[in-house]
Amino acid sequence: MATERSFPDSYIDEDPQKALEAINEALQEDTDNAEWFCQRAYAHILLKNYSCAADDAKKAQQIKPSLPLAFMRTGIAEYHLTHYESAHAAFTQGHQLDVSDKTFEVWIKRCEEMMGDKTPNGVNRQTPAVPPLKHDWYQTESQVIVTVMVKNVPKDGVSVSFTEKELSARIQLASEENYSLNLHLLHPIIPQQSTFKILTTKVEIKMKKTDAIRWEKLEGEGQESNIKHFNPNEYPSSSHYTCKWDKMVVDLHEEEKNEKLEGDAALNKLFQQIYCDGSDEVKRAMNKSFMESGGTVLSTNWKDVGKRTVEMSPPDDVEFKEY
Repeated sequence: MATERSFPDSYIDEDPQKALEAINEALQEDTDNAEWFCQRAYAHILLKNYSCAADDAKKAQQIKPSLPLAFMRTGIAEYHLTHYESAHAAFTQGHQLDVSDKTFEVWIKRCEEMMGDKTPNGVNRQTPAVPPLKHDWYQTESQVIVTVMVKNVPKDGVSVSFTEKELSARIQLASEENYSLNLHLLHPIIPQQSTFKILTTKVEIKMKKTDAIRWEKLEGEGQESNIKHFNPNEYPSSSHYTCKWDKMVVDLHEEEKNEKLEGDAALNKLFQQIYCDGSDEVKRAMNKSFMESGGTVLSTNWKDVGKRTVEMSPPDDVEFKEY
């Protein structure tokens, strides 16, 4: 709470509306307190009452022209009102009063960037709301896979719709902005058998081919795809910038390997890892035991299963029936 008519930022941060009411009451008794006008401006800024904030901050300037905080509050309010020239002037004056406060330099640079985004006629240039993301695509005999390289997408932050020759995806970024991907595909797919998956480093979209043919490009009907065909066994030959592809692939594999799975997915991943890392004998043992036992036994001991037929061994609570 405020004590002895003091209204620090921490008090205002806790409840801007309550602080505003308290400062209003105080200003009825002392109408020439520049610090209180500054703090009421701060409360208005937190409540997004930027016009009121600018008025209070300018009042504080008139009462005490040597108060740097008054110019800081003025600049912030004017910046949010998109009055970038006025904001720049206020920050510049405040910085001259307190050259040790680097915050003024940060705001001055922001204003200059915003003023630089205007055309000579004073009209704001249109800038992309969402930063561009890297896309890759590759294919197997039966699928086309599109990957969007983005990290930390919420589990419910992706929606994808498929039609025979269209793919539409919306991805919520960590910045809470939405990224849209719309593709008109070169060849038809089977929408019902197409899926997507959210991983820690990317969103992976798998589309089932209608025909087992090789796609020459991802999009069709004369459209130029801005998604490069990525062959995992080759380096891109026309990259516009230098990228350490080996490290990227290793990092992706490491993050996918460390991704936490549960239930059957975790068990299947364990078996896949054992098979991939195993010797030729381990792989033969796993294949033989699984096939001969009807999927009820999985052994890695070739010395054991290599010299006998592996019999079916279903769980105790399961009865095996032949059809």
